[in-house]
Amino acid sequence: MADLAVIVVSHNSARWLRPCLSSLAAHAHGLELDVVVVDNASTDGSAELVEREFSDVRVLRRDNHGFAYGNNEGLKTVDAPFVLLLNPDTELLDGQLADVIAALRAAPDVGVAGVKQVTADGTLWPTIRYFPTPMRAACQALGSERWPARRRWMGERELDLAHYDRATDCDWMSGSFLLARREALLSAGLLDERFFLFAEETDLCLRMRRAGWGARHLPVMTILHHAGKAGAAPRLVAQDAYARRQYAGKHFTAPQRTLYLSALGTGHLLRAIAPGEKRAASRLALATLAGRAPAPFVAPPPTAVHVDDRR
Repeated sequence: MADLAVIVVSHNSARWLRPCLSSLAAHAHGLELDVVVVDNASTDGSAELVEREFSDVRVLRRDNHGFAYGNNEGLKTVDAPFVLLLNPDTELLDGQLADVIAALRAAPDVGVAGVKQVTADGTLWPTIRYFPTPMRAACQALGSERWPARRRWMGERELDLAHYDRATDCDWMSGSFLLARREALLSAGLLDERFFLFAEETDLCLRMRRAGWGARHLPVMTILHHAGKAGAAPRLVAQDAYARRQYAGKHFTAPQRTLYLSALGTGHLLRAIAPGEKRAASRLALATLAGRAPAPFVAPPPTAVHVDDRR
């Protein structure tokens, strides 16, 4: 049995896969890895590149039914006690995977962990997150990330950089690097495939929390993440809005949902009428939130895994 299973979901990610997979081997530090690349109907030769250059990596070819679906397809084929869900547009820079696992072993109540992430220019990417609430959405709509005071109730992202240099408990973290106990994944359920893209990690971490597991940022490793490489792409911004509407429909009461979606809509409305590159994206997001535009990406398959929390 491998010590760590690594699931990389790829859709036309050939340019990123070589450095990503190479960095895994360089930071395994004695761990036996079971690495699986789930190719979601790429047309850029991603699967062929992996098969040609990484003989120890398994490739699963699948139709593209989203990020959650791809991860679930990989998870069904592994049995390691720890599982890393890793974006293809990442590279491990400093630290060892064994150190992340050791930190998890030392904290038996923590089910999932993230690590420090930097962008291509070396800027810290704020991956420590707190669960969405109507208050956080309202504050962010009014520009709370630019306010001088920073409190947890003001937004989802932790912007106090000091937190990233120490082990920090949080609600959830970016799905670009999620290292989880297999036990925690199984107790919470697989990823909910109704989330095609975005919010699936938020939903998973919430279900882990309700199953008794914590989430923690661990600064024992640093990775490079080419975050925001697509800029303010309208379809992606609209997809984020759509996924947030799905999350609110699943986890919020009717009054909470109304307040939350109203706050999201206010934020996009303010950006839609302001000058700048985000106008078109926010206009499409508004139409998506209001149900006047369809989901930007295709729906999951009819047999998709639906994970409902009845606790």
